[in-house]
Amino acid sequence: MKLAAGFARPSTVSITPNNLNGHSIITQKINQTSRTCCTLTATPRLGEKTLIDFNKQVKNWERFLDPVEHYPITPRTVKLGQRWKEYQGIRNWDGLLDPLDERLRGEILRYGEFVEAAYKSFDFDPSSPTYATCRFPKSSLLDRSGLPQTGYRITRNLRATSGIQLPRWVDKAPSWVATQSSWIGYVAVCQDKNEIARLGRRDVVIAFRGTATGLEWLENIRATLSPVHENAQSSSGQPGPMVESGFLSLYNSSTATSPSLRDLVRDEIKRLLQSYGNEPLSITITGHSLGAALATLAAHDIKTEFKRAPLVTVISFGGPRVGNRCFRRQLEKQGTKVLRIVNDDDLITKVPGFVIDDDMSKNRDVHVTGLPSWIRKRVEDTQWVYAEVGRELRLRSKDSPHLKSVNVATCHELKTYLHLVNGFVSSTCPFRDTVQGVLNIK
Repeated sequence: MKLAAGFARPSTVSITPNNLNGHSIITQKINQTSRTCCTLTATPRLGEKTLIDFNKQVKNWERFLDPVEHYPITPRTVKLGQRWKEYQGIRNWDGLLDPLDERLRGEILRYGEFVEAAYKSFDFDPSSPTYATCRFPKSSLLDRSGLPQTGYRITRNLRATSGIQLPRWVDKAPSWVATQSSWIGYVAVCQDKNEIARLGRRDVVIAFRGTATGLEWLENIRATLSPVHENAQSSSGQPGPMVESGFLSLYNSSTATSPSLRDLVRDEIKRLLQSYGNEPLSITITGHSLGAALATLAAHDIKTEFKRAPLVTVISFGGPRVGNRCFRRQLEKQGTKVLRIVNDDDLITKVPGFVIDDDMSKNRDVHVTGLPSWIRKRVEDTQWVYAEVGRELRLRSKDSPHLKSVNVATCHELKTYLHLVNGFVSSTCPFRDTVQGVLNIK
C-alpha cells in the first residue's frame, strides 16, 4: 500500500512589527503557496531517485515551522493552588473549555511558549556546522529564546533519531541530507519557590518542536500503524495498541552515538522521580505538530514504564493523529490526560489515515459510521484506522478578525495557535474584541 501525501510549500515570510493603539501587531506577508506531492512505500528504505527528488524541496520544508517574532501575552500571575490538578486535566477539563477558563487559557499559553522556545533554540540552517543542534547552552536557553524568569531550569536536552535506512552513496550528499539524529526539545523543572507556590506543585515540562529535518519529514509520511510493543495484542485477541510508524521510529530509534528519545526521556524522568517523588509533582508534556505526536508517545511511555508516575498531562498544538482505538483506551486506562488544541482549518490535524467511530461529535468530515461489522473488520485490518485521543479545544482561524489570510501554512503555525487561544471565548463567542498580541496576516 502506498500513501500519497500533499504538503504546502512555504514561501518567503517577511515580518514587520508595528504599533497601533497600544497593541503589538505582527504583519506577515505570505506569497501564494504551491502544492507538491510525495509518495512513499511503507518500507522505510530511501532509494536514490526518491532522495534526489526530495532534496529539491527539503530546504523549503525545513523552514515550514521556522519561528517568528514572539508576540507579547499578558503574564500569568493567577494562583492555581489546590485546584492545580483540575487544570492539569484530572477531571478531563470538564466545564473549563467552553467557555474557556481564564486560568486554563494562561496555562495553555504558558506551555505554548515553552514549545516556541524549542523552535527558537534549534539551528535550522543546513549550511551551518551546528545544523540540527541546539543553539544555546542549557543554562541560558530559556532566557535567550525569549522566556526569562520562568522559574524553570533545563535539566536535559533531548534528541530524536530517524530509523530510515540510508543508502551507502548518501555519504556523497550534503551532510544535512543524512542527519539522522537532531535536537528536538528539552526537559525543564520548576525550581523557583514562588512559582511552585503559584502552581500548587513542582512541575516538570517536556517540550518538543515540530518537524525540521529531511528525514523527519519522511518519517511523517510513514503513516501505517505499528504495534507500540512487539507482538502486543488486546485481551480480546485483536491487535493491541498501535501508533503511526514514523512517529514510533523517531521515538524508539538510536545509533551507536545517539541514544533513543525514549531512553533519554526515561533516564531523566527516573532521575527526577528519585529527586522529587515525595512532593506534589506533575509532568506536563507539550509540543507542536510532530512534537505533539511525540508528546503523546512520551506520555504513554512514562505511564507504562513508571507505575508510580505522578499525573502526566499532554498539552498539544496542531498535532496529527497518533494511534488506534486500543492505544486511546490504554492512555485512558493509565490516567494520562491529553488536551489537544486543534485549529479546524489546519489540515495536519486531520491526518494520517481515517477514523471509524460511532461518535460523530468531534469531526464529521473524517468519521465513517454505520458500516456493517464485517466491513469495519476488513477496514481495520488495513492498519490505517486511527482514533482521536483526549479532549479537544477546537478553534478556527476564520473566527479571528486579525487573520487576513487563511492558508495551509498560516493555519498550522504555532504562533497562529497561540493567537487563537489568546482570543477564544466560547463556541457562541469565538473571538473576543480586544486581544493583546494581535496577528495581522495578509
